[in-house]
Amino acid sequence: MIRSRQPSEQPGAPFSQSARLGRTRWWIVWTVFFSTVINYVNRQTFSVLSPVIAAQFHFSHTDLARVIGAFQLSYALTWLAGGIFLDAVGTRIGLAVAVVWWSLVNMGMGFANSLSAFIGFRFMLGIGEGLNWPGASKTVAEWFPKQERSLAVAIFDSGSSIGGALAALVIPLIALAFGWRWSFVASGLLGFAWLVIWLRVYHPLERHPRVTAEEVAYIRAGQEAPRTSGEKRLRRWLRLARDRNVWGVVLGRSLTDPIWWFYVFWLPQYLSDARGFNLKQIAMFAWLPFVAADVGNFSGGFMSGWCIRKGMSTLRARIVVCIVSCFPILAGIPAARTHNAYVALAMICVALWGYASWSTMGLTLPSDLFPQDVVATVTGLSGFAAGLAGVAFTYVVGITVDRFSYGPAFWVAALMPLGATAGLLLLVRTPQYTNRESAID
Repeated sequence: MIRSRQPSEQPGAPFSQSARLGRTRWWIVWTVFFSTVINYVNRQTFSVLSPVIAAQFHFSHTDLARVIGAFQLSYALTWLAGGIFLDAVGTRIGLAVAVVWWSLVNMGMGFANSLSAFIGFRFMLGIGEGLNWPGASKTVAEWFPKQERSLAVAIFDSGSSIGGALAALVIPLIALAFGWRWSFVASGLLGFAWLVIWLRVYHPLERHPRVTAEEVAYIRAGQEAPRTSGEKRLRRWLRLARDRNVWGVVLGRSLTDPIWWFYVFWLPQYLSDARGFNLKQIAMFAWLPFVAADVGNFSGGFMSGWCIRKGMSTLRARIVVCIVSCFPILAGIPAARTHNAYVALAMICVALWGYASWSTMGLTLPSDLFPQDVVATVTGLSGFAAGLAGVAFTYVVGITVDRFSYGPAFWVAALMPLGATAGLLLLVRTPQYTNRESAID
């Protein structure tokens, strides 16, 4: 029998205090963090090596945009269908299938010999990697009370920054020592090691063999509506389009995710083209913006949690962090204009710090606004829209760089979060009901 909550277990209890109830939820979110790290090491392998691959196969920036865009297109489609898939089969099976898929595809990319082959492999890579974020968001919704969700999201989302930094640092060294093809094989093998740990650590909350009754009670106390039957869940999926909160989340993601795609996919090529960096210099410096983004993940998560503990409503705390985060993102404008490569890199670090703080809030909002059993679907819908926006932005960047320069892309990437934040202020509202299930039904 699950005992009742004691005063120290109130939803506002600090992390150190609530953790004494049990740590299973933190083991799980750190395991998802490592799936995100591996996800980014795999996807960044091509981007880090793009100066070498482009030179060997004589790819233009528009060609590179086609390769990158193929990934983004399938990634977007998988965010949409993947959210529904994960809600249907569960997080444990869904993420296991995803990691095996993208690991095998990434290893296969090491054998590509043409533009069409790279496009095909990158398209298949996006199919698997698109499941990671809906699955991670669903895990947080299932395993964390609302006052800990922003920190949990910051933990798993920071894996993107760590993975990007590791890829920028390690992948060039592997390529220099063994050739660029072996870099794809080495990064692909990481997923199989993670799979063993995942299957041991993760089980659903109600069936986990190692979770304590006290921890279950603490988690349940900070959550809302229970799950519904499959029939009712389907009806709610069909009616999500009527919810303004859905479109607020979708608009916010659509105007911010392309910023990340721009910096993640184009940074190594930019450093090579515009700043004259070779592969060794890319390994030395290209990881720094990802570390800055990692700081942004946690600073946004901690700031939001602090505001909630001080009595601010959950939604207001998320939006305040988004507003504040817009200011450092504007540093991308001077980054494009300075003649000093290292000043430009420092400004890019500031911009990615702000972006990651905003992104942490954007990924947390679905679990704040919707019942658990549609969180992955809403997250997937927003990821789908953001992916399509990213595809368009990527193609525009490729054409713009071939014809002009990187400058216009930096300006647009700096200004889009202002529109995203305005969308949240205009559209997103705290649900006006005690049982959130009634908002859609």
